[in-house]
Amino acid sequence: MMSEYRPLLMRANRLLGSALIEHNLVKFEDLEAANERLLEVAATGQVRQSSVLSILVNEKKVLREEDVLHHVVDDHAIGVVDLRGYDVPEDVRREMDLDACWATWSVPFDREEDFHFVATAYYLSPAVRTYWEKKLGGQIIWQATTMDIISDFLDRMHAERGEGGKRPGGTRAPFAVPGAGGSGSPLPGPGGSRPPMGGSVAPFAVPGGSKPAAN
Repeated sequence: MMSEYRPLLMRANRLLGSALIEHNLVKFEDLEAANERLLEVAATGQVRQSSVLSILVNEKKVLREEDVLHHVVDDHAIGVVDLRGYDVPEDVRREMDLDACWATWSVPFDREEDFHFVATAYYLSPAVRTYWEKKLGGQIIWQATTMDIISDFLDRMHAERGEGGKRPGGTRAPFAVPGAGGSGSPLPGPGGSRPPMGGSVAPFAVPGGSKPAAN
């Protein structure tokens, strides 16, 4: 990742951590420990490991990403998208800034007139939302997804660009969400369909349903 994106990465993580505390998703002492670990990892230049969310979920095991998804859907009326098998338009793929995507754990994956569709694992970070709102302009239809799906998509984008624009093939099997006894992915399997302008509905039970947020 280019050094110019490091401030964005650190701010995205810092504000995500604050939001997790604000919404009672993690304890302060757990976030403090995760932030210390984040500084260690970021100093090594390991981009995909430089995530306070990943550290809390996979290393500290004090948070389930599925709980963050449920919170975003329930409290912020955000739809959910699965990018596996999604047919991202050629012009959107060509213009995609992969370093910015890694720094924010977000992917602009479609565009309809003045509306931009952005999948993100970091919706709770105001820094992420502000960055993409300024970069893309117009209105954004935010869609929640997981870090695993974001990283899988970005890996395929890197491979595609490294192979002279060859379209990516298959992807990894759906991941298991950490938790007692384990559970299936909170997202549906790949379908290759495009979302309606009204956004997607969460694939798990959500009281009162959900609708997308446009900023």
